[in-house]
Amino acid sequence: MTEEKSYKKWLALAAMSLGVFMALLDVTVVNVALPTMAIDFKTTFNNLQWVLNAYTIVFAVMLLIVSKLGDMFGRKKIFIASMFVFVIASAINGMASSLLVLDIGRGVQAIGGSGLMSLAMALVASNFEGRERGTALGILGSVIGLSTASGPLVGGWLVEAFGWPSIFYINVPVGIVAVIMTWINVKETPSYGKGQSIDFLGMLLSAAALFSAVYGLIQKETNVHWAWTDMRIAGWLIAGFVLAVIFVLVELKVKTPMMNLKMFKSINFVGAVIVAFTLGAGVYAINAYLTGLMQNYMGYTAFQTGLRQLVISIWSLVLGPVTGILGNKYSKKWMMSGALLLGGIGFLLLANAMTTKLEFIDLVPAMILMGITNAIVNPMLNTAGLEGVAPQEMGMAAGLLNVFRQFGVSFGVVMLGLTQTNHYEKYLNAHLDSVKMPEAAATGLHKALVEAGPFSGHAVAFSDRLANAPFAHAFQQVVLNAYDKGMAAVGVTAAITVFIGAVGAAVFMRERKN
Repeated sequence: MTEEKSYKKWLALAAMSLGVFMALLDVTVVNVALPTMAIDFKTTFNNLQWVLNAYTIVFAVMLLIVSKLGDMFGRKKIFIASMFVFVIASAINGMASSLLVLDIGRGVQAIGGSGLMSLAMALVASNFEGRERGTALGILGSVIGLSTASGPLVGGWLVEAFGWPSIFYINVPVGIVAVIMTWINVKETPSYGKGQSIDFLGMLLSAAALFSAVYGLIQKETNVHWAWTDMRIAGWLIAGFVLAVIFVLVELKVKTPMMNLKMFKSINFVGAVIVAFTLGAGVYAINAYLTGLMQNYMGYTAFQTGLRQLVISIWSLVLGPVTGILGNKYSKKWMMSGALLLGGIGFLLLANAMTTKLEFIDLVPAMILMGITNAIVNPMLNTAGLEGVAPQEMGMAAGLLNVFRQFGVSFGVVMLGLTQTNHYEKYLNAHLDSVKMPEAAATGLHKALVEAGPFSGHAVAFSDRLANAPFAHAFQQVVLNAYDKGMAAVGVTAAITVFIGAVGAAVFMRERKN
């Protein structure tokens, strides 16, 4: 009987892992499908941005709400409901006949994805105890890292083999299997909110605050030359801050609040939040820039890029279960702090490798260290962050860690993008005059490079129109050097970010014995 129960627990973990894998994979898997979508929908890349943004915004907004509903009414029920929403929306996305339908479908899909992500961690924590909990959360954390990192590989293969709808259709059979496994094997948690009133105002305020903050960052990401003081950016960020303050004031007075703010009195939980934010802002945010480097400047296809990025993601498979076991024996805080320091060194190696003679082998040391960092920190973050949290609040605590991780990604993508653009344009402004070409050509090409941005500068410099120009080689070298300077600055900025996380883990997190 005991063996059967134990067997079901690990099948439950497999079900949770499938749900998390799908939810997070769909954050990154769409990136590689955008060029094909642009052709099929006869539209531009800018118009396709909302295929990404709709998922990102709704995913972040719904994390806390779904976490609270799971705590109140049973995490298994809400998890299965989230899976149904995710699967149905995925099928609709695959059949989408217009961009509008796809954008709406992506938003609905994100509602399901947020439930899968936030409740899986809490369900695993409540289905396991003692040392097994650390191991199980370690495995789940590795799945989180693997799903984020493997998006380009899975997406590239599916798009090249079956077309872009396949990245959505694949969720249907996997989701059905996950629902059946969850229904049979996952133990339901108590309905802690029985008899309590739902804090609708708290849910509305939290959703509005997160939406405003994330939308403001997305506005800056897509319009890098707008000033932070531009009300099209500042207005949203200020609104997010004001709404967050109002949310806190409301939660302090409500009898049954959506969020127990006393969680933030735990110095250990604060440390976990810092680590989650810096992990997102450093390790996960840089994935977009690494993918751009490999596809746009090194000439790899989407699938080839994903295959090479296995150097990062494979560590989640190798170290995941081991990390959970080590976390039960040794100091989690110092292992996380040390791993983040390793990641920072990796980013500095990336910065140092950026030259016009860059080859893939030059990136390998940096990518290995990035992969080890992710493989160690993510699993331990889940375990350490939930230590000391009351059972009825585990869903909310897991949701908060995911919110800060996701907000960190949004913030990091913007910060790294601004850093890259500033150094890229600074180099262009200082060195483009050294290229001997007609003044009209210099003015036009400079404008084209600035408008295209660092990601697309290579396409401008190596276009067919410039191939036979006498100044082509010199111009191309300036563009390549400008990009290298931008990417080197991205590496340094990411290193500083994770170094802050390392300090945060060391200073704030506390040791606990299982």
